[in-house]
Amino acid sequence: MGWLSGSNISLSKDLWIGGAILLVILLTIILRKLAIYVDSQAQARSLAKAQSNHKNIELSSLSTTKSIRTYALEEIKMATREFRIRIGVGATSYVYLAELGDGQFGAVKRVMEERGGCQKMFLDEVSILLRISHPNLVALLGFCLDKGEQLLLLEYIPNKSLFDRLHTSKGKLSGTLSWSSRLSIALDIAYALDYLHSVADPPVIHRDVKSSNILLINDDHAKLADFGLCKLGHDSYSAQTPTIIRGSLGYVDTNYLNTGLVSPKSDVYSFGVLLLELITGMKSLQGSITLAELTIECRKNQDVDVMMGMLDPNLDGQVNVEQFRVLVHVANMALLENSMARPNMAEIAYRISSCMDHSDIDLPV
Repeated sequence: MGWLSGSNISLSKDLWIGGAILLVILLTIILRKLAIYVDSQAQARSLAKAQSNHKNIELSSLSTTKSIRTYALEEIKMATREFRIRIGVGATSYVYLAELGDGQFGAVKRVMEERGGCQKMFLDEVSILLRISHPNLVALLGFCLDKGEQLLLLEYIPNKSLFDRLHTSKGKLSGTLSWSSRLSIALDIAYALDYLHSVADPPVIHRDVKSSNILLINDDHAKLADFGLCKLGHDSYSAQTPTIIRGSLGYVDTNYLNTGLVSPKSDVYSFGVLLLELITGMKSLQGSITLAELTIECRKNQDVDVMMGMLDPNLDGQVNVEQFRVLVHVANMALLENSMARPNMAEIAYRISSCMDHSDIDLPV
């Protein structure tokens, strides 16, 4: 019996020791896993904080010039009624009408990745819009970068584009755009481009000047829109590094096409095409031929009667001849192959403004 009692005590002691060792092992495993979990959570919080700080820095760096409100996606959805009324289409975006309350409206540009848009292009556009402010540029009211959406809230211009006014059946229902209106619109856009090239700091090259990017306040005044292809320029008029060609066929600077070098003078070329569009009432492309190519013989002829052959027939000759000659001359200078020989937008604005001061009356030829 004594022997049996001693064995039981020894066995019980061994079980306690084994149990204690097992418990220590289990506690060690649990504590190690807990430590790993706590560490991973700390790392996740640190990463989230870093990403948040990066985003705040990124957005705050855009807001160096003027204060623009950022919107939540739900606010934009409510204002656009779930993107219900589409009022425009861009190369990488759709544009929707937004109701802002108190009878105010805005235009929401929705950048679409499936149309070639990307966050870098979106942030570049926001960055440029935050730097600029001019009566003849469409203004930025706010933006949204939320839940994968890239949205710009822009000033709403109700009267469509110059392209619509000149080239669509609906636009033509309002009657022929008068000669004086065409001059006034040209001057507004010249002022806008002069601001971008000479006043904005750093200078901005628009790279997509065309009639569909000119929004009409009314028949006499306009604003330049769509800064998605803009590029920050240089103090010099010559770019040093070739870039990917951006812009619209018929308007793109031939020197830019040949060299890949873009400068403010590339916008001057596009403005020259725009002037031809206003003079002739024709689109920038006529089949495979550009308007600049199509009109070259008429616009470079010194005989005014020959030049008048390219005038928009819808004007029925109701133009001031001297103003017509000035506008053709400015277009010719803007379209020079040698970009350095082209005038700058300040010179162009001065020429158009001066010829308008001479006579405000449309006279038959």
